[in-house]
Amino acid sequence: MTRGNVPVSEVPAEAATKVTALLCTAVFMTMLDLFIVNVAFESIGETFSDTSLSELSWVLNAYIVGYAACLIPAGRLADRYGRKRGFLVGLALFTIASVGCAVAPTLGVLIVARVVQAVGAAVLTPASLGLILSVLPVSRRAGGVRIWAVSTSFAGALGPVIGGLLAEVSWRWAFLLNLPIGLIALVVAVRLLPDAAPAPRTRVPDPLGAIAIAVAVGAVSLGLVKANDWGWASPWTSLTVVIAAVAVALLIHRIRTDPVPAVPPQLFRVPSFTLANITVLIFTSAFSAVFLGVSLWLEKAADWGPLQAGLALVPGPLAVPLFAALTQRWAKGVQARFVIAVGLAVFGLGALLLATQGGAHHPTAILPGWIIIGAGIGIAMPTLIGTATADLEPADAATGTAVVNTARQAGYALGVAGLVAILGSQTVLHTGDDFRGGWIFVTGLVLVSAMTALGIRPRR
Repeated sequence: MTRGNVPVSEVPAEAATKVTALLCTAVFMTMLDLFIVNVAFESIGETFSDTSLSELSWVLNAYIVGYAACLIPAGRLADRYGRKRGFLVGLALFTIASVGCAVAPTLGVLIVARVVQAVGAAVLTPASLGLILSVLPVSRRAGGVRIWAVSTSFAGALGPVIGGLLAEVSWRWAFLLNLPIGLIALVVAVRLLPDAAPAPRTRVPDPLGAIAIAVAVGAVSLGLVKANDWGWASPWTSLTVVIAAVAVALLIHRIRTDPVPAVPPQLFRVPSFTLANITVLIFTSAFSAVFLGVSLWLEKAADWGPLQAGLALVPGPLAVPLFAALTQRWAKGVQARFVIAVGLAVFGLGALLLATQGGAHHPTAILPGWIIIGAGIGIAMPTLIGTATADLEPADAATGTAVVNTARQAGYALGVAGLVAILGSQTVLHTGDDFRGGWIFVTGLVLVSAMTALGIRPRR
């Protein structure tokens, strides 16, 4: 069978379930580490006791920024050199880097290993989705894509529990867990995935543009997390602003002039796509800030250990798929922009409820707000992600999806940096009052995203 000029080998129907499980397990593993680190944050800080909150935040942000920068080029490279090859390379790189994280003797080595992890994740993620769309039988593809997408939600629900359980022994086990899973997945992938000829005419997007994305997001994140140490008006903080501005200018220039830009300019001529990406960026900033904030609150203000904190985090992520299913069933006749705005407003209500808890220190105090936040995300996120690419031409859909995911990752990084900038101004974090500024920050972000969502008017 061929698709375009590329020979495609479909797996037999009886092997489709195994292939889907393999590809989704790999993606699940890459997302799991993101949520595990939130719970293991305090334990990592105890190991590297001479580091500040702003320095520790790069254990999260190094992964997020690296992933955001590499996602689009990695997807095109997998198309060019073969999706199976890309999947195997990405999975091997991610597994090896996970071992590097587990044995890291210093915080600097851990951060470097996290960057390598991010590169591996950025290579295997689009390759895995491409394989689902190319090697599964036609009748199984839609279901495979749904399972692939839902696997990240399960990572959000299980990550805190798994991370908490492992961090009770040592945070290093949270990374070492990837070694047996990665090795088994590699062996199965070599035997199970069919070979398909690469697309020789596929051109790799502008690498300089991809670097500019990483530099811009990284510089803004660095400026935010270090501003309290350097001073908001210091030359160093100003330098990060200048670097970010130059990187953005370079990115715009390369988008306009490069034959294969990192971000195709025609995508942003579609109003619904542009507004949806702005909404995604702001929304995910709020999400990453509140997830890390609640994790820290449980371990700092409530004085719970990693396992207890992980279990306390579960109700929020579990509310996401529940309310997503209810919304998709009951809101079919409602315009997408209203569904998204309502969901984000519910998210904002939950964040505001967190801010009213004052000096509360028992986990039950934040449970109502945390569950409401999960409900709001479940209402808004599926419709938001689906609407983002609704008006794109079919030929641009894959690249458009990669751009949306890049916006998501950039938002994650900026949200963490913003929260750290607020919390880092305090020498200790022991009560609910210490976190109020963070909750207000989240509330403001999500309400702005609700307003931008009202402008999304897809034609399709």
